[in-house]
Amino acid sequence: MNIGIFTDTYYPQVSGVATSIKTLREQLEKQGHQVYIFTTTDPKANKKVYERNIFRFASVPFISFTDRRIAVSGLLKASQIAKELNLDIVHTQTEFSLGWIGKAVAKSLDIPCVHTYHTMYEDYLHYVANGHLLRPYHVKMAMRAFCYHLMGVIAPSERVIKSLNGYGVKAPIRVIPTGVNVNHYAQHEDIDWRKKYGFSEDKKIILSLSRLAYEKNIQEVIKNFPKILKAVPNSLLLIVGDGPAREKLEQQAQETGVADHIQFTGEIDNDVVYRFYQMADLFVSASDSESQGLTYIEAIAAGLKVVVKSSPYTDSLLDDPSLGVTFETEKQFVHFAENYLNHPASFEDPEPRERKLYDISADQFGKRVVEFYKDALVLYADREESSNFSD
Repeated sequence: MNIGIFTDTYYPQVSGVATSIKTLREQLEKQGHQVYIFTTTDPKANKKVYERNIFRFASVPFISFTDRRIAVSGLLKASQIAKELNLDIVHTQTEFSLGWIGKAVAKSLDIPCVHTYHTMYEDYLHYVANGHLLRPYHVKMAMRAFCYHLMGVIAPSERVIKSLNGYGVKAPIRVIPTGVNVNHYAQHEDIDWRKKYGFSEDKKIILSLSRLAYEKNIQEVIKNFPKILKAVPNSLLLIVGDGPAREKLEQQAQETGVADHIQFTGEIDNDVVYRFYQMADLFVSASDSESQGLTYIEAIAAGLKVVVKSSPYTDSLLDDPSLGVTFETEKQFVHFAENYLNHPASFEDPEPRERKLYDISADQFGKRVVEFYKDALVLYADREESSNFSD
């Protein structure tokens, strides 16, 4: 198949969406398909380096979310390129500029369009006019409008399906969690990463890895870290990532009185993130805004125990204590973290992890998406035949 992926977010931007699309592209190409990325320009993109099968369209920073981009033109150009490429299917990954361009391109070429719904927008309304302009009702209307006439929607988790059903989306929806390259995160090299990055062997490293945004709730992790430090005196909170909340989080860390045991690394290249998972002792997150949570499954792939906020998705993901556990209260968070740090041998059981690795693998992800494409193509052909018959 010739597949066109339309997205406002792609590398060099760092996000779960960009990672998901990169993984999907690799898996589709591994199966022999041709994949073409239609995305925004980005000042961080190296214009001197050839980007294979990537087409960028003029863009500007998104309102109140300036590290993301939105295309300001490109429909005619995209339609011409897509026609020359003889696309079989369009896969949109955004509900904004390039998403609508992708839908228009699919319509002009008379091919099906499917979509992946990545973001729970109701958790991000505060970015627009401090939450005074948009309401959940507006999200509902906008998402229902975008999903109209789609041949299918991919939901990364049951939480997303529940939201889409609540919005009144009528297109077929299927849960297909983004997979990870298990071998990449499980790789072992003859390098002492702790020593290389300046961490002593006796430290118990608690890893928080995400975009430093307010909805990630990293402030709750910092707030409770002094209690963990009291129970595990040699622990260190390592906060990996960058974002709009960094300055306030650093200020909060200073105010805890244990700032010497909290370290911010800034943004880390995605290709070396596995090193941080592997040298850590525990992965933690208090975020309750995830539609899926790629960092959780990356941590599992790296063999790291996980303690994260309870949700239908995380409760089903962490179905065995040898993988990790979910918490609902701050007291539970501290207790579980202390347990994993002080008694790691009590939670060693390789079998649940092996089963989970199969489910979360990038290979399985790619195969499921291709099956979804095939179903969408059949559905589209049936609708076209039915429409012609009616005419």
